[in-house]
Amino acid sequence: MDTAKNSSDPCCEPSSSSVCCKNSKMFPDKKYKEVQPKGNEVTGMTCECGVFGAIACGDWPTQIDIAQVICLGLVALQHRGQESAGIVTSDGKSPKKFNVHKGMGMINNLFNDEAINRLRGNLGIGHTRYSTAAASEMVNCQPFVVHTSHGALAIAHNGELVNCEQLRREVLDRGVGLSTHSDSELIAQSLCCAPEDASEHDGPNWPARIRHFMTLAPLSYSLVVMHKDKIYAVRDSYGNRPLCIGKIVPITLGAGKPEDAQAEGWVVSSESCGFLSIGARYVREVEPGEIVELTRNGFRTVDIVERPDYKRMAFCIFEYVYFARSDSIFEGQMVYSVRLQCGRQLARESPVDADIVSSVPESGTAAAHGYARESNLPFAEVLCKNRYVGRTFIQPSTRLRKLGVAKKFGALSENVEGKRVVLIDDSIVRGNTIGPIIKLLKDAGAIEVHIRIASPPLQFPCYMGINIPTREELIANKLNAKQLASHVGADSLAYLSVEGLVKAVEHNKTISNPTKTGYCTACLTGEYPGGLPEELSW
Repeated sequence: MDTAKNSSDPCCEPSSSSVCCKNSKMFPDKKYKEVQPKGNEVTGMTCECGVFGAIACGDWPTQIDIAQVICLGLVALQHRGQESAGIVTSDGKSPKKFNVHKGMGMINNLFNDEAINRLRGNLGIGHTRYSTAAASEMVNCQPFVVHTSHGALAIAHNGELVNCEQLRREVLDRGVGLSTHSDSELIAQSLCCAPEDASEHDGPNWPARIRHFMTLAPLSYSLVVMHKDKIYAVRDSYGNRPLCIGKIVPITLGAGKPEDAQAEGWVVSSESCGFLSIGARYVREVEPGEIVELTRNGFRTVDIVERPDYKRMAFCIFEYVYFARSDSIFEGQMVYSVRLQCGRQLARESPVDADIVSSVPESGTAAAHGYARESNLPFAEVLCKNRYVGRTFIQPSTRLRKLGVAKKFGALSENVEGKRVVLIDDSIVRGNTIGPIIKLLKDAGAIEVHIRIASPPLQFPCYMGINIPTREELIANKLNAKQLASHVGADSLAYLSVEGLVKAVEHNKTISNPTKTGYCTACLTGEYPGGLPEELSW
């Protein structure tokens, strides 16, 4: 790829790979070329990325298999992206050489023993991706690596830059040539260019460069950035995308307190769900706007970029509802407990006379247990999931996709026959799959099927890293709850209210300072934390 260097800073060089997380379907007036993944017809929401980093403490070379730790960390984040993945490692000595392995497909298929052995190092970062607008091709795999006059720089990114076009113009105005419409390429090139007021007599001031980028792009990202012997963990000032820190502890610690154990290493991850499997313990979240530096000696906050005083934190509320794994921790509480509380709140708002409560596995299971407990109804499984069938959205037509639901689920007829069933799911997007599920249950003998959705109706697209379809494709914009119930063959259908969802999320939260809390509900209310992309004027 032919890319011009920056005329004012010789450290900017062309990149070898790039990633684009744009969803131009949401805003067709934006000049992005839409390239859907081949063969995929997306019928639900997808969260595009998971990021992970690890660094060993003590003497280097380390006895900890950093590549294996990152690989297992990415496996725990596989639900956040299944199309491609990559790992970049460093020995911490040479600023010019990184070990890189990236590819298309699932993590366990990409990282065999041979690949892991080539990734030996003392620190590294990894990424797992789900594409939207950018082609699902090798060139778009992360981490994104650029080679600068100060050495190699690797970046992994979760989110989407809402003022991408403005930032692109600013980068191009500096004389930098760009090879793609990639958010991550913009981030990398922005970091390569030193701000005018940065003091760099002794080498690049990466915290100052990161801060400068953050002032240019307020939303939406969680980043892990690696240079030589350091990793920087970065979260946008609105806290829209999640990021947390963990401590690798001795395997003999057991259930002991992690703060009492000597650190063998540090990890940073989009979610905490994989920490126990790699011998790590959750420490805390990266705060909104915080830049955390991780070294062999520990981690420290090097800067905090504040958002405007009149703006609240805007953590994506659908991380609780849909995207995160149930055993992840956000804001001092486990996601499972929030989903349980969503079910309880839903039962208070929309009770129904029924015999049993069940769920669409596994997305609605926690909420179904909450609904059952609050309504004093027994919980019973009514659907058996075939785990060896691919996702329903890969079918080439609506008819085959509907048949795919029957292929994906079987009905437990002994639990269903003659029963009035309350079926809980976490969300409805296009409404293509719930109808066939209802038919399946009624064919198995259910006399009534009442649908309860543990989130409010999705009515607006997202432009901050979640692939939610256009307004025209969202079923809630076409049919109200009563009309949708008739359309899908349910005896009744009700959603959790927006107020009920926020109440459930805040029920067990440990953060008490109201200035350090707040949620993005844009896909539910149309109230975007930074305005619509065409309105942005930062």
